[in-house]
Amino acid sequence: MVDKKLAARVDAYVDEVWDSVVSDIDTLVQIESVEDLEHATDGAPFGPAPRAALDAALSIAQRLGLDTVNCNGYIGYGQIDGHDDRQIATIAHADIVPLGTGWDFDPLRVTRKDGYLIGRGVADDKGPLVLSLYAAAFVRREAERSGSAPNHTLRTLIGTNEETSMGDVEWYLQNYREPDFLFTPDAEFPLICGEKGRVQGAFRSQAIAGKDSNNVLVSLDGGTVANAVCSLAEALVRANTKELPAANNIELEEAGDGLTRIVAHGKGGHASMPEGTLNAIGVLVDYLLDNKLYSPSQQSYLELEQKIMASTDGSSLGIDATDKFFEPLTCIGGTVRTNKGCFVQTIDVRYPTSTNVDKMCEVLEPLAQQYGACFEVQANMTPFLTDPESPEIQTLVSTYNEYTGKHGRAFTIGGGTYARHFSKAAAFGPFEHGVTLPSWVGPEHGPNEGVNEEEFKQALKIYIVAIMRLMEISLD
Repeated sequence: MVDKKLAARVDAYVDEVWDSVVSDIDTLVQIESVEDLEHATDGAPFGPAPRAALDAALSIAQRLGLDTVNCNGYIGYGQIDGHDDRQIATIAHADIVPLGTGWDFDPLRVTRKDGYLIGRGVADDKGPLVLSLYAAAFVRREAERSGSAPNHTLRTLIGTNEETSMGDVEWYLQNYREPDFLFTPDAEFPLICGEKGRVQGAFRSQAIAGKDSNNVLVSLDGGTVANAVCSLAEALVRANTKELPAANNIELEEAGDGLTRIVAHGKGGHASMPEGTLNAIGVLVDYLLDNKLYSPSQQSYLELEQKIMASTDGSSLGIDATDKFFEPLTCIGGTVRTNKGCFVQTIDVRYPTSTNVDKMCEVLEPLAQQYGACFEVQANMTPFLTDPESPEIQTLVSTYNEYTGKHGRAFTIGGGTYARHFSKAAAFGPFEHGVTLPSWVGPEHGPNEGVNEEEFKQALKIYIVAIMRLMEISLD
């Protein structure tokens, strides 16, 4: 059980600092830290806004009494030196996905409403990042109180490129040694010990699009990033706006020169958790096909699009799979673009150990050819699975169970967190698995992204006690 005196100090600390925690989350949320490679520079390899968010997070860490290091703008950390050279680490990220549409609150400020914090990044992952910094600050405070450094060094890593390529952590591991154990507060409790593999790929049409093609369907454009279900998509077609029928989730606008802009609305969400989402690209494609808004050369690609959007478990494409460790495979359409006269549709697939990228390509490549298109893999990460019985993992899980009165066990997910890049790591909270949010609170990557404030407070306490206990483990 948690030491009563330690628990009392943790409770008092969290109550003392909580308003500052929320204020610091707001400071980070105000920075629209989306990757911007077009304006990347030395010292800001992922663009100026991720660098600004890194600087702001390091400033918070420094104010909290941590020794801080900026690692050439790729990543940074706050640190408390220990008695030995063993290192415990946390890693969270200051970059975000694009804001997207459909917000009822200012996405670049923290709104406190009815026990929730709302704003882009409060859940993924600026809020948890601030929790990790305040957990480390408690460890520093305890060291000062006792007059003795912790047994191991504690490093709080601050990433800047998690949402796209994770180039930050790849650079870090090329230039710094791995921690002996690490957890990332970028998922759910009780603890994630495995992550599905991830394939990102694209279906490309032949040159059948663009104003110069004289085809009915001029362009398709939708989605913000490949790893989120598209919430807004649009098409430009050669048609009389007044002659087109109304439909649910569809807006029609005159675009001049005999063109109509068709805008489709959906419900976005994270690619690894597509249940309950509505893909706007699918809504748009259905409307185009139902109303024959295409030329003969374009029909087959739209039918391929419809096939992609027909399921979120890959069954409509013939790549569905499951195993004893993971939930079933997921597959979503992320973005669609018109590029050099071609339509390009991305997919994001999260897959279990029973399949692999080669097996999927054996299905997807000939399928694309049947529809006059081609499929190419853009990225692949193999599944990650770690031993749930290790003392580090058991320390985290038992701390969570003691604070919640639950009997949670480590489980696996479809998302890809930082943990998969490290030899001995896990994803640990800060959210409760399977909790339903109020209708006005959105999920990570979606509009009205929000977190339960009391859950966050408890998560901070769990992190503090778990880290204090990890300090007592021999990290072999």
